[in-house]
Amino acid sequence: MSTRNISLNKYIAILVFLLMDVYVYFALRKSINKSKYQNIYKYLYFFSVFLSYIGMYLLYINFTEKPLEASVIPNLFIGFFFSFFVFKLLFIVFILFEDVIRFIELLFYAFRKIFSSKPKKIVTPGRRKFIQQSGLIVAGIPFVSMIYGVLKGRYDFKVHNMKLAFKNLPKSFDGFKIVQISDIHTGSFDSREAINKGINLINEQNADIILFTGDLVNNDSRELIPFIEDFKRLRAKHGVYSVLGNHDYGDYKKWNSKEEKKENMDLLFDYLKQMNFHLLNNENVTISKNGESIGILGVENWGNPPFPRRGDLDKALKGVENIPFKILMSHDPTHFTKRVVPHKTHFDLTLAGHTHGMQFGIEIPGFKWSPIEYIYPKWAGLYEESKQYLYVNRGFGFLGFPGRAGIRPEITVIEVNHIA
Repeated sequence: MSTRNISLNKYIAILVFLLMDVYVYFALRKSINKSKYQNIYKYLYFFSVFLSYIGMYLLYINFTEKPLEASVIPNLFIGFFFSFFVFKLLFIVFILFEDVIRFIELLFYAFRKIFSSKPKKIVTPGRRKFIQQSGLIVAGIPFVSMIYGVLKGRYDFKVHNMKLAFKNLPKSFDGFKIVQISDIHTGSFDSREAINKGINLINEQNADIILFTGDLVNNDSRELIPFIEDFKRLRAKHGVYSVLGNHDYGDYKKWNSKEEKKENMDLLFDYLKQMNFHLLNNENVTISKNGESIGILGVENWGNPPFPRRGDLDKALKGVENIPFKILMSHDPTHFTKRVVPHKTHFDLTLAGHTHGMQFGIEIPGFKWSPIEYIYPKWAGLYEESKQYLYVNRGFGFLGFPGRAGIRPEITVIEVNHIA
């Protein structure tokens, strides 16, 4: 996209946000005119608009300048911008619906005046207090949830435990414990203390193997520098293995030359080695116990455009074709449906991430929902297709919206068992 188009889009976005704020303000003004606190409400609204525009500006700076690290205050402003934007968007749905009804009623009154034998003065219907209050309540729920998600939810790590049974799992691997993490996004972190709590929680699971399914950084490999020693502390009996996600290639940052971009990639490979993360780039490794083996395979990112399609299953399979039990790491869950399941080789368990659960949604026993499901049908948790399992991790970090509302950052623990 050209600089001119980006600049034009920026001004269009500002105009849209201004129109939204004006529309919401005049809708709210009607409902607070008779309140003794009307001036307080007005000042509170303008103050909220002011804070949100600071957040929007900081978000734009982050988008254009691609900073190597985040800090608390900008993240709070950006989080408020997202939260207030969702509040306004939902409230507008209600008042827009009401305005459509008012317009229809106005047409009806005008029609009666034209055709009535006793014309009456047209009365413009007023706003319905019930609709406005309902809109405020409905819009207020995600607003409060998102504010909480910014203040507390982004580092509120949750361990998801599950057991899976397989007939073809070698008996020596009965009870083998896999810990999966995904989507770390180090460039978004503003607290090493919080990250180390998450790392400690991973180590407490006493994993046999740790598998990381991509997106270590946002844009630039140097984001990792402050956290190399922290992630180096991860421990598992059979080591830590990783694959690349779409953000790891540096495709979302403008580089001065191809050589500079390659240098960024080389740095990532070096940092992975320093952290003792064994990268499987369309490769595999064999884990052996008591003369029996399982295959751990990792492919590069493969997703729907514009995401890169570099994953090569055939290349990753070389040398482990005859090993009876295979675990595949593939960042984007799209790959599972479109390439893994139709493949001639049976992959017992595929681990993915990428979606973050959109960092926003509802998860209660027996029910889960996030807007991301309309883009990725397999967006969080366990799925089965053609007798092959897929697990989609909700992500360890966050991106864009600096919070998590209803979708907590995840550490997955999967115990695989042998059944006769």
